Amino acid sequence: MPRRVSRRTILKRTAAIGAVATVPARVFAQASSAREPYTHFTADEARTLEAIVARLIPSDEHGPGALEAAAARFIDSSLGDALAASREIYRAGLAGIDNYARRAHGLRFADLDESAQDSVLEAFDRGVADENADATAYPPDAREFFELVLQHTIQGTFCDPYYGGNRDFIGWEMLGYPGLRLAVSADDQAMNAQPSPTNISAYDLPMFDADEDDAP
Repeated sequence: MPRRVSRRTILKRTAAIGAVATVPARVFAQASSAREPYTHFTADEARTLEAIVARLIPSDEHGPGALEAAAARFIDSSLGDALAASREIYRAGLAGIDNYARRAHGLRFADLDESAQDSVLEAFDRGVADENADATAYPPDAREFFELVLQHTIQGTFCDPYYGGNRDFIGWEMLGYPGLRLAVSADDQAMNAQPSPTNISAYDLPMFDADEDDAP
């Protein structure tokens, strides 16, 4: 049976931080495509990527998801740095997603409804998109691309905001992670305690110097 791509599944994969708390209702962040252009993606590639991350960790009745947390922006920024080697993989993979969506449903991925988008992602997850595919229509390994973009979406949603994702601490709120703190009170350590979020990046603390960390 196909593996369902869901918010619950993603949260299970990132549960090392601790138990998941319910995210209070809030106004969702504005979609990033309404602002400045992407650096490493064309407009069409960015639109497809945003649609993908929006389905991998979707917004729901509990709060916003990966798109609002700027996971796509994180990927774009990282392609100029730590993920530079993945640029061509993304070029081929995003084109492959759109090609498969057109052949299977008659529209580009971003223009499909959510159910059809999920079926395309499941086809890539299961490697079905590789069957009878020519090299110009799909990436060399559909499942490998799915796992890559899933991994980077998770990173962009739950990373320290310094790296360009986790906008407005959406990912940390989703996990119930209260953020970094230099001291923990007895009340904070009590069973079932819910410490108030600090909402700061590690690089907002004086002991962490981004320039020193980036130095060779």
